[in-house]
Amino acid sequence: MNQFQYTRPAETTAAVKLLSKEPNSHFLAGGTNLIDMMKMGLVVPDKLIDINRLPLKKIEKAAAGIHIGALATNSEVAEHDYIKTQYPLLALAINAGASPQLRNMATVGGNLMQRTRCPYFFDTAMPCNKRTPGSGCGAMDGINRMHALFGASDKCIAVNPSDMNVGLAALDATIHVTGAKGMRTIKIADFHRLPGDHPERDNTLHKGELITSVELPVASSAYNKHVYYLKIRDRTSYAFALVSVAAALHIENNTIVGARMAMGGVAHKPWRLATAEAFLKGKAVNEDNFKQAAQIAMQGAKAYEYNKFKLKLAPNAIVQSLKMATGLVS
Repeated sequence: MNQFQYTRPAETTAAVKLLSKEPNSHFLAGGTNLIDMMKMGLVVPDKLIDINRLPLKKIEKAAAGIHIGALATNSEVAEHDYIKTQYPLLALAINAGASPQLRNMATVGGNLMQRTRCPYFFDTAMPCNKRTPGSGCGAMDGINRMHALFGASDKCIAVNPSDMNVGLAALDATIHVTGAKGMRTIKIADFHRLPGDHPERDNTLHKGELITSVELPVASSAYNKHVYYLKIRDRTSYAFALVSVAAALHIENNTIVGARMAMGGVAHKPWRLATAEAFLKGKAVNEDNFKQAAQIAMQGAKAYEYNKFKLKLAPNAIVQSLKMATGLVS
């Protein structure tokens, strides 16, 4: 491991200033992703800026919904009473990720920044446009069973690995950031990028910006009774999703008033199922409508040599998550 400088500011403005001054510096919070990448030579920083002393850990109710500090751990968020009662889909999604030990360390901000777990990204002997732009995509013609169905490009077919991000996408979260030019907000739908011609860019943060909090709108708390997070993976514990589905429905008199749905394991960003949501609105709660919604959600899907099974797995997962959320199956 190369030598690097380490600093631990106590104020947010100081942390942002430090990052802006040093091009090859990185914020350090829980370190559950960053430290792994440093060990493997994927990230070789000149400076680590430890932000754990910053006042960004609070989880607070507000008139607009709830604010979750960027340094709140995944465990703290998932076990927070207000989140469990008003935004249970987020708690379910977080608890489906990693292991209890990692959730105790991983932070909300770090999880939003989490990088892909594509094996070609982690293998420095293989080409990867995300790791080394212009080198090629080893997964394209390689072992690609974990890879994207939606939004991929000829430069990258990797997927976002986070379960928390899928829950946040379904709940219309807003991300608050601060930087040298001041504060701004980013909708979760606009935070993560599709690969396009620049798969090395995971998100729309500007250089020197720091995530300070995540806000869940009060409108999303209406989707707190009929919820389910389904994660299909190779083993039950500590594995990334082949396909995951976050489903939350607002139901009155057996009619779906509204739906919030997103998928993980299928795209470079959490994949919101907006067309399926629109179809379900005003429909009765039954399996036939769920199957139609699943087929609509799969429009535009493209599989590769080893992930063709996802073309059947993904719609089945959508139907199952909706059935679990509505109690059609337990």
